Formats: sequence, structure tokens, C-alpha cells
Amino acid sequence: MPAYKQPISVLIVIHTSALDVLLMERADYPGYWQSVTGSRDDEETLRETAIREVKEETGLDAARYVLTDWQEQNVYEIYPRWAHRYAPGTTHNTEHVFGLQLPQQVAVQLSPREHLNYQWLPWDVAADKVFSPSNRAAILQLPERIQHG
Repeated sequence: MPAYKQPISVLIVIHTSALDVLLMERADYPGYWQSVTGSRDDEETLRETAIREVKEETGLDAARYVLTDWQEQNVYEIYPRWAHRYAPGTTHNTEHVFGLQLPQQVAVQLSPREHLNYQWLPWDVAADKVFSPSNRAAILQLPERIQHG
């Protein structure tokens, strides 16, 4: 495992075809809700990173569902409280957005080290609850991004 996180990450909005969104409450900052996120390890592809992070944070096998690379990137300044996780001088992260569509809400197995609670919320309510502006923007895109099948 590298000493520092790579400033390349994924954001995976897990949602149902009915536009319910899975949010998780951060263990290190109670009251802060988010979708699945995580940094790339070694030379993983972004898709591999997304699949691994979904498994680590929810216990779900993303390969069993519709995982879509939205071909969207957000570059943002790393929050000061998490800057120590990156190499000195690293100030920005590039986040790649994915959607993971499930047929309906499912129970998830949280990683207690990372999250305290989870909830499924309607997309518009979920967008208002997340702390990250890029997470909010991604959730607000769901009505256009839904895969009808």
C-alpha cells in the first residue's frame, strides 16, 4: 500500500431505477453524508477502482449491476482536513464519476472504519444531504442518466 493516496479518485453514485440514492455517513466526520468514494490504488483502471471501492464500502459486487463511467471529471482542492493523506505539495484531486444502478434498494454491509450509517433517499433529498459539491452535482444528474431497461 502506498504511503500516500493518489490524487486520482472515483465517486460512485449508487442508485435504483426509481432514483433512490444510497448515502453513507462518514465515521471520521459524523453528520457528513456521501456516496462511495475512494482513491485509485497502484495501476488500477478507474473501473477497477470503482468496483473495489463499492465492495469495500458496501459489500456489494458492482459487477452484478449496471456500472457506468459517466466520462465526467471534477478537479477540486483537497479539503485541508484530509491533505495529510497526500504527498506534500499535492493540493488538488481529480475525481472520476460513475453511476451504479440497482434494480431496487438493498441492504449493504458498511465498513465500520469508514461509515457509521447508511440510508436510501429520493435523489433530490440525497442531493441536499451530501456535503461535497461534486457529489451533489452528480446526484442532480440522475434523472438524465437513468438506464431504462
